[in-house]
Amino acid sequence: MRLAVDLARGNIRHGTGGPFGAAVFDGETGHLLAPGVNLVVSAGCSVAHAEMVAIMVAQQRVGSFDLGGPGQPPRELVTSTEPCAMCFGAVPWSGVRRLVCGARDEDARGCGFDEGAKISEWGSELEKRGISVERDVLREEAAAVLREYATGGGPIYNARGGG
Repeated sequence: MRLAVDLARGNIRHGTGGPFGAAVFDGETGHLLAPGVNLVVSAGCSVAHAEMVAIMVAQQRVGSFDLGGPGQPPRELVTSTEPCAMCFGAVPWSGVRRLVCGARDEDARGCGFDEGAKISEWGSELEKRGISVERDVLREEAAAVLREYATGGGPIYNARGGG
C-alpha cells in the first residue's frame, strides 16, 4: 500500500495525473509485477484509471488477459482508493485473487470525484468470486492525498461535471 499511496502522491506532485495509484503484485513472493497511476487527464482517456493501467501493464508482462490463470501464482491488486464502478467491474475479469484498498469510496466522493453506481456490498460480491478484499490500509494517508489534490486545485474530471 505504501507504494500505491506514493505513486498517487507523486502523480499529483509531478503534474502527471490524478490522485490515484495502484500496483499488481505476485501474491506469493510480494514482488511488484506492475505499477499504475491515473492518466485520465494527461492521456485524454477516461478509462486510464490507476487500477486499469496497473492491470493492463501486468497482463502485458505475463502475456495473458487472466492474471490468475493455470500455472500462475495468485496476484493481488493494491489501490490507493477503493475502486470506482468501472474498476470494480474490471477486478474479477483481471484474474487477481486479492484486492487491497486504502482510502474509501466516500473519501473520493468527498473531494468531488464521481465513483459511479456501485453496489453497496461490492466487497462481498468479490469474495463470492474468490477474491479476498482488505480495506482501510493506510486509509488516512491515502485520503490525505485525495484532499491534497482537491485543495491544490487539481481538476476533478467527471464527465459533464457530474459528481
